[in-house]
Amino acid sequence: MKAMALNEYGDKAEFQPTDIPKPFPTPGHVLVRIAAVSVNTVDTMIRQMGKDLPISPDLPAVLGMDFAGTVEAVGEGVTAFAPGDEVYGCAGGLANLQGALAEYMLADARLIARKPKTVSMRAAAALPLVGITAYEGLQRANVHAGQKVLVHGGAGGVGHVAVQIAKHLGADVYATGTGDAQIAVIEGYGATAIDFRAETVAEYVEKHTGGEGFDVIFDSVGGANLPNSFEAAALNGHIATTVFLVELDLTPAHFKGLSLHVVFMLIPMLHDHKREQHGEILTKLSEIVDAGALHPLLDDTRFALADVGKAYDRLTSGQAIGKVVVTI
Repeated sequence: MKAMALNEYGDKAEFQPTDIPKPFPTPGHVLVRIAAVSVNTVDTMIRQMGKDLPISPDLPAVLGMDFAGTVEAVGEGVTAFAPGDEVYGCAGGLANLQGALAEYMLADARLIARKPKTVSMRAAAALPLVGITAYEGLQRANVHAGQKVLVHGGAGGVGHVAVQIAKHLGADVYATGTGDAQIAVIEGYGATAIDFRAETVAEYVEKHTGGEGFDVIFDSVGGANLPNSFEAAALNGHIATTVFLVELDLTPAHFKGLSLHVVFMLIPMLHDHKREQHGEILTKLSEIVDAGALHPLLDDTRFALADVGKAYDRLTSGQAIGKVVVTI
């Protein structure tokens, strides 16, 4: 079967067309004919850093974590899916798991779910990693109706999904961004937009919470932005973050009694740990999409499998608005 593979790692590493054996369905797995694959920041990090990143696969490597496609065949013990089912998931492209940048992919049946019926394969492929991350973070923070929730990076890949799920859960949602395009995205999802370049944390906390702070903060920016989340949080508030690669002083979090939830959604794939939870979350996300409460934001630029290198460059350029998707 056709695939696009890396034979080396690095900033200028090029994806090469190659023929690899078509997988056969092993017990507990399904063979998926891939229709679309989205590009995530972690995918570009693997390409750039290679084995400096512990999760990177051995070369030659077929990347691509997120996908949507059609079940071709099922392995022994699989009862939840049958040939012809349209599915989506995040199930490969790291460690020893072949990725989705190929005509076919073998996926653990616990890591996938039936795709939303009301969106295209391209839109469905954009959801798994960011959707699971957003859902898990909000779930850990116990977001519910009546709360004030702040999403840092509300127009980003994870952030725009977190905004919509929090709205679906009944929260009063605010989100940071900057520039007309990002502000328009945030407001388009029904949240209150905060231009972080125009207002200080203290100013928008006073404006929107009367100085009390937000009940829950989903920080999809993380890192050096986490002190802003500490400042913006209410007493005994919750902060969920996806990026924690930074040294910082936790004193402000201590004196507010904050709960910090670090989300690393690749754990089930890397360690075969509670993989069924990802399938359950994806099923729930499909329900939310089909209810009209979650709309993936897709970048306008389209890419075919042969152009996957350009798709990765599009994401790393910072020019993409929405998820970058490759159509197989």
